[in-house]
Amino acid sequence: MFKNSQVPSSSIFSDAFTHPTPPAKSTQPPSETAIVYCEGNFGEIDGKTANGLVRHSDKYEILSIIDGEKAGQDAGQILDGEDNGIPIHRNLDEALSDAGRVPDHFIFGIAPASGVLSPGERKLLLRAIAHGMNIVNGLHEFLNDDPEFTAACANSGVVIRDVRKPRDKKDLRVFTGRITNVTCPRIAVLGTDCAIGKRTTATILAGALKDIGINALLIGTGQTGLIQGARYGLALDAVPSQFCAGELEATIIEAFENENPDVILIEGQGSLSHPAYSTSSFILRGSCPHGVILQHAPARKNRCDFDDMPMPAPASEIALIETFAKTKVIGLTINHENMTDDEVSAAITRYEEELQIPATDALTRSPQNLIALLLSAFPQIGGTVSK
Repeated sequence: MFKNSQVPSSSIFSDAFTHPTPPAKSTQPPSETAIVYCEGNFGEIDGKTANGLVRHSDKYEILSIIDGEKAGQDAGQILDGEDNGIPIHRNLDEALSDAGRVPDHFIFGIAPASGVLSPGERKLLLRAIAHGMNIVNGLHEFLNDDPEFTAACANSGVVIRDVRKPRDKKDLRVFTGRITNVTCPRIAVLGTDCAIGKRTTATILAGALKDIGINALLIGTGQTGLIQGARYGLALDAVPSQFCAGELEATIIEAFENENPDVILIEGQGSLSHPAYSTSSFILRGSCPHGVILQHAPARKNRCDFDDMPMPAPASEIALIETFAKTKVIGLTINHENMTDDEVSAAITRYEEELQIPATDALTRSPQNLIALLLSAFPQIGGTVSK
């Protein structure tokens, strides 16, 4: 059995993780300020962009969250059981009053399945523009293509960042096979469902590796990672399928050539076995990972937004991944939603015995366990680190 040191957690929240060791912060604090809109969804699955920004952001200083249902509370208390000084406000006026200034950015922090704005949200974003705030938009609806929004931006002297918008079609790249020139280990963090914590686990692992002197580089593949400040990445679900593998391959090659990392971590999307998502297949094809870390939520009975679709067992997802791609699943990480600490411990023990790979929880267990999980499969990554 693999050994796991445990960091006790005093309370476990449904889809809200305790976080004893936050991801490593940038050496310089973010200089741009932002308010994040997440009405009715903060701490929930569709609020994953806002949730991620509250936990970690290299690019923006998050001043507050807008969610009338949770107004008056501390964002860190809702997510992780500990105050972090980021207040939740009822509306935009309240958020601006509390900030005492006009923040640089207004971030749309919800990731709805529809991928488009409601009429009320449209009016709210136009109000934020009128106040002089730049817009960060992670939806599939590109606001720079909307005449009303472009006119409003021109009038107020602000810009819109459509995070998901891919490069022009004439510039999109196809897969070439040059990924084999990337000689450092490539590790994909995949999952058994969407919105299950893949990006959070990858972010914590990257930060923990950097803390011990290993040059780990995280490739973002979704809007939240890009908004958080990932230096390399793309919103894979907005790229035409013909170019998905090639765009990811080219991004990884560029990162490798520019940064000379010891290891490259690739953020997963969706689930290979999930019929609603194809992005995991493109990630496996485009990155050709040497290894995979699989994220699973033991207490989640059904797939997100699909009440009649049971969650797969980790063993079946592992078999599918290793059949689909020339790679190995090297470890399992737990999403502890709706679980007590004792249940997390029992799940770790059970899966290690069943799957014969190390298991841990990135948020309620020491990040050293994540490092050990990786180095047990790829000891060469730590070869230059002083013992």
